[in-house]
Amino acid sequence: MVTVVFGARGNVGRHVAAGLAALGVPVRLTSRTPDDSHVAADLEAPHTLPAALEGASEVFLYAKPEGIDGFVTAARAAGVRHVVLLSSAAVVQPGAAHNPIARDHRIVESALEESGLSWTFVRPGMFATNTRWWWTEPIRNGQAVRLPYPEALVAPVGERDMAAVAVTALTERGHGRQAYTLYGPRALTLREQVGHIGAALGRRIPIEVVTPEEARADLGRTIPAVGAEVILRAWEAGTRITPETSVIVERLTGKPAQTFAEWAREHADDFRS
Repeated sequence: MVTVVFGARGNVGRHVAAGLAALGVPVRLTSRTPDDSHVAADLEAPHTLPAALEGASEVFLYAKPEGIDGFVTAARAAGVRHVVLLSSAAVVQPGAAHNPIARDHRIVESALEESGLSWTFVRPGMFATNTRWWWTEPIRNGQAVRLPYPEALVAPVGERDMAAVAVTALTERGHGRQAYTLYGPRALTLREQVGHIGAALGRRIPIEVVTPEEARADLGRTIPAVGAEVILRAWEAGTRITPETSVIVERLTGKPAQTFAEWAREHADDFRS
């Protein structure tokens, strides 16, 4: 039997694949662009799924509402026992009913809940790696990072920690029908996050305070408009509410969660010109 990893080239999927391989678990990596190490699988192309899932016992899956019905059909036919879904903390946060990201992830969760398959939902909050979308270009170019709310608090979670929880759920008993919401181990301001990236690079990164409208335009150059709105709302909320942190990574994996400073050091090269 094999564990299938969807999105195996992604920020989280590649760490899931590496974690499973380190434990000696037979792994099948999938991609929409297959090669010698990745088989073809596209959640929006149901005909690609039976071959990708043949002989699979467990699956790591990312949320794709358009493809979930085809996935459930193929997984049940293949005899898959357990699915670990990379979902989102947005589904349990206030205003979820009006949050398009929450709605999309909840569609996938609901389909799995009704599928008859065993499942685990990994629900991370703000990804630490999102900072690469927002700030890489100005930092590489020696420019100021433009922030509408520099003192907004966020508890970013690293992709290694999301993957570690997923690997635990894929390889150990007792995680069926469980949903784990993951936040970072510490809340810190956007200014502090930029400071940690600067420390990892060995230089000070200037900050320019801008209006939310200017920040919306900046974000819109690297992420879809709906994502920019969600990010801006989260940042604004961080000026009023101390975000949740969590210890669930250490509880489930036995290892401390990665701090943002550690994440920044690991990813320093991403911000270098």
